[in-house]
Amino acid sequence: MMEKKIIFSIPDYKYLQEEILQLGDFEKGIIEVKLFPDGERYQRIMTPVNGKDVVLIGGTISDSDTLEIYDLAYALIKYGARSIQLFFPYFGYSTMERAVKIGEVVTAKSRAVMFSSLPRTSLGNHFVFFDLHSEGIPHYFEGQALINHVYCKPIIIKAALELAEDGFVMACTDAGRAKWVESLANEMGVNAAFVFKRRISGDKTEVTSISADVEGRDVVIYDDMVRTGGSLINAAKAYKSAGAKKIFTITTHGLFSNDALKKIQESGVIEKVVSTNSHPNSFANQSDFLQIKSIAPLILEQLI
Repeated sequence: MMEKKIIFSIPDYKYLQEEILQLGDFEKGIIEVKLFPDGERYQRIMTPVNGKDVVLIGGTISDSDTLEIYDLAYALIKYGARSIQLFFPYFGYSTMERAVKIGEVVTAKSRAVMFSSLPRTSLGNHFVFFDLHSEGIPHYFEGQALINHVYCKPIIIKAALELAEDGFVMACTDAGRAKWVESLANEMGVNAAFVFKRRISGDKTEVTSISADVEGRDVVIYDDMVRTGGSLINAAKAYKSAGAKKIFTITTHGLFSNDALKKIQESGVIEKVVSTNSHPNSFANQSDFLQIKSIAPLILEQLI
């Protein structure tokens, strides 16, 4: 009889740990965490892991969380874990995957190298990611790291079909995500569209044209990550000006920084936003305007 896998998480991802424990037959991993007056973090693994298969869930949503994941993973391995799966629902700095200007730090790569340095368990170290911003990031991991990039396509397709009327157009905010959106559109049997943009200054762009006819149709805009919402709003306005009926948005990673969700709603061009729960910020912004879809079933598929 196989022993149960032990599911651990960092504090910011307790919600996913609890959901996974409800969905499958696993053991809950308990960690004691407290902060010293000088800000240093104390962690103690309360669940024995020697010879066990362990799972650690934690997104690199901040530098502090990143180190918390690394320290825990290192300790779990050193205390004898037979195998370890690290789930990163959201991998921070994924937009810093290459240097555009001389001297820029490619943080996505340095983080990958850091996690690659973890000691190896007897059955290897497995890293699982969800809808990474760049397909190249898994190649930054070194040594014998085992990488799995999970696409949230089932969640996105189901949400799109629930939101929009038949004959809708699957769209994106710019040509950079066109290939991914085209793949989604082909699977649903609908047309794909994207906007062409011209850069006016370092932080400002304008839409010059749209690649497909959207007049009289619902438009579902997919973007892997919504931060401030500026590009999303500009694209939605362009689709609306081109005659789109209703516009909806689906994102995997809802960061919603700087009151982004409020700005998106107040723009008046987007009917509803759907986001997965890959980032804790999605819960901080809950409203009727925002619908949350869980990635827990996709995590479960990787565990059984």
